[in-house]
Amino acid sequence: MHPLFERRARVTLYVLTWLLAGVPLAEIARQVTPQLAGFAYAFAVPMSLVCGFAVLSAWWTCRRYPLTGDRPGRAVQFQIGASLQVAAVWAAVGALWGVLLARFTPLDATRSVILRDVALLMGAGIPLYLLSAVIHYLFLAFEASHAAERRVLESHVNAREAELRALRAQLNPHFLFNSLNSINALVGSNPEGARRMCEGLGDFLRRTLALGARDSVTLGEELELVERYLAIEQVRFGERLRVERDLDPRAIDCQVPPLLLQPLVENAVKHGVAGRVDGGVIRLEAHRRGEMLGIAVDNPVDADAPAQRGSGLGLDNVRRRLEAFGARGARLEAVREPERFRVTLTLPAVDGVHPDVSRG
Repeated sequence: MHPLFERRARVTLYVLTWLLAGVPLAEIARQVTPQLAGFAYAFAVPMSLVCGFAVLSAWWTCRRYPLTGDRPGRAVQFQIGASLQVAAVWAAVGALWGVLLARFTPLDATRSVILRDVALLMGAGIPLYLLSAVIHYLFLAFEASHAAERRVLESHVNAREAELRALRAQLNPHFLFNSLNSINALVGSNPEGARRMCEGLGDFLRRTLALGARDSVTLGEELELVERYLAIEQVRFGERLRVERDLDPRAIDCQVPPLLLQPLVENAVKHGVAGRVDGGVIRLEAHRRGEMLGIAVDNPVDADAPAQRGSGLGLDNVRRRLEAFGARGARLEAVREPERFRVTLTLPAVDGVHPDVSRG
């Protein structure tokens, strides 16, 4: 179906346009052949509308013979032939309409007037059809350009979703590996603690799978998962692991990528608390400043301890998740001081719903 007929408003506007186009056509006919104004307008206005629908046939010929094919010259030849056919049909209909007007209405006209008017239709029909073909070719090119843009956009979206799935698959096994190592360390020395840790791990993984399948979560949901992770590690480290929180209530409902903070807190525990005899304090901060959300994870470090391998994996995952999240202005900054290590996340503050995930 022609795109024109997809909306009634388009058809109405198109019909009115061609009816108005009959006015100059009638005046041209009066200049070519002296005739009564009544006959000229009664002949030209309806025939102008007939031409308007006849030239729409260029839609199908343009689709059948595109200029972008291997033989554009053949398309041009076919369009010229089609213009002659459409003009001939228009002229034939015009001849019949002129005879009917002269015979069955008071609008009298001689045979010579009708013949000249028909010749005018034949001469005007060819350029009008070719103009319609040019417009249809431009429309088809515009439509093809938009289709190509949609395909590119879909490919970008698919690539982003694939990257997010890969990151989720990478995060969960990494955390599970570290948690199992912690449980293994407690089995001999603290079996009850190992049991509680297994229960906490199962609950954490269940909630992680539920939220990890989503494109975004609220910061409140993300912090709840972090609290469950810290509860698991608390069994292992006891009083050596201490946590301070500075959370802006306005930041709780902001949208963030799922599983964004857990790698940072895991790094803070592994590289900031586990390596110190007296443990240390991990500080969680979240503040909303205007249209931006700031999140920070701060942990102690032992300046004399040698650098541990693999410390950059969590930061790299978080950085890639921010990129895949597609938030403009999102960035990650990591700063190491003599006794502290601080990671700061900055991303747009987008409000969302904060459902209660504690129900399971």
